[in-house]
Amino acid sequence: MINVLIIDNPRSASHGVGQREDGMPHLTIEYSSAVEQYIDIADLCRALHAVMVEMPVFPTAGIRVRTYVAEHAIIADGHPDNAFVALGLRVGAGRTSDSLRAAGDDLFAAAQKVLAEPLSKPHFALSLDIRISDPSLSWKDTPIHTRLSAKET
Repeated sequence: MINVLIIDNPRSASHGVGQREDGMPHLTIEYSSAVEQYIDIADLCRALHAVMVEMPVFPTAGIRVRTYVAEHAIIADGHPDNAFVALGLRVGAGRTSDSLRAAGDDLFAAAQKVLAEPLSKPHFALSLDIRISDPSLSWKDTPIHTRLSAKET
């Protein structure tokens, strides 16, 4: 099963037609099905989206938050209580390592807060990995950027 929750906030969009494309802050949340007994996944999505919207390094029009449940997973030693949440943030090129590290710190702290209960258990793993997409190998056709940019003017 794939759950997709895409949240856009039209409050700010920093990229429009004719501007440099370095957006694409796409956050993928992969998690084991056991996590759903501890938290509401939609709450995690909303919390992480809210953090991303407040980061000046990410254009709101490019933010995507998606979830994928791993209904079948063998984690670490295979203990049946083992569970995980793996955050993968894919971003466009053009940001400094320091700005991405700061963004990662903020996202990870927000995830830790929402996931405090499962993190208090000895069978839970949380991870975050940030990947930079090569713009020469990335194609996009998204009128969302144009729509949100028009609202700012």
